[in-house]
Amino acid sequence: MAVAFNLSLRNEYQNLFNTCVLPQRHYPSIDACVDRMVAGKLRYELVSQRTGVPWYFIAILHNMECSGSFNTHLHNGDPLTARTVHVPRGFPKTGRPPFTWEESAEDALRLKKLHTWTDWSIAAMLFKMEQYNGFGYRRFGIHSPYLWSFSNHYTRGKFTSDGVFDPAAGSKQIGGAVLLRRLSERQLAIAGEVDVITLIKKVGAEVMFNPSVYDKGAETLQVLLNSAGQQLRVDGKAGKNTSDAFYRISGEYLQGESRRQA
Repeated sequence: MAVAFNLSLRNEYQNLFNTCVLPQRHYPSIDACVDRMVAGKLRYELVSQRTGVPWYFIAILHNMECSGSFNTHLHNGDPLTARTVHVPRGFPKTGRPPFTWEESAEDALRLKKLHTWTDWSIAAMLFKMEQYNGFGYRRFGIHSPYLWSFSNHYTRGKFTSDGVFDPAAGSKQIGGAVLLRRLSERQLAIAGEVDVITLIKKVGAEVMFNPSVYDKGAETLQVLLNSAGQQLRVDGKAGKNTSDAFYRISGEYLQGESRRQA
C-alpha cells in the first residue's frame, strides 16, 4: 500500500502525537524499555554516524523488530548467525555470517533508504516508522499498533501473521510512537523540538490551583491543553476543569488541588 508523505499526513501524525496519552499503569514497562535503549546508545550512535539516522529512531526500530537483542538482524529479528530467512530474505547480500549487529543494522537502514531521508521531525519520523512496518492497518480504519500500542490511540486489531488481520486481537508490544513520546518526555530525544505534552507538564508544574484569580501561566496551560485535544474555556483561571484536563495528560492534578497526592 503506497502512501505519500504530504501536508495532510504530517498534520495527522503531529496531532496524534500531541494528543497521545500514556496510561499510568504502563509507565513502568515503557520506562524499562527506554532505559534499555539508552543503555545501548553508543552502539546506536555508531550506526547513526554511518547513516545519518537519529540514534533514537534506530533504537526504537531495534526494539520493535528485535526486542532490543543485539544478536539479531534489524531487518526482521532473525539471528545474525546467517542471512535473514524471513521477509526481507537473504540480507545482508554482502559479507559473510556471522554478522555484527552494526553492519547488519546499517544494511537494514540502507535497504529502506533511510540513509537518504533528511526530515527527522516528529511527524516525519512517525511516517517512516509506520512505513517500515507497512501501512496495512489503514485499510481497517485503525491506528497502527506498531506506533500507538500502549496509548489512548489504540485498543485492538492486529495482523497475527502475514496478511491475516484479526479485529479482536490486541498488541502486547509497546508502540514506537509511544517510545518516542516517552523519550521526549524524559528529554532524551527529539533535539530541537519540544512537543506539546512536554510543554504541558513543564508549564503545569508551575501553575497553582486557583479558580477565582487570573494567572498568565494558567492561561498558557489552558491553550496548550486545548492544542492537545482538551476542551477548556481559556480564561486564565486554574479551576477544576483545568486541573482535570491536566490530570488526563500528566497523571497529576494542579498544585494546591485537594485531590493532588502529597
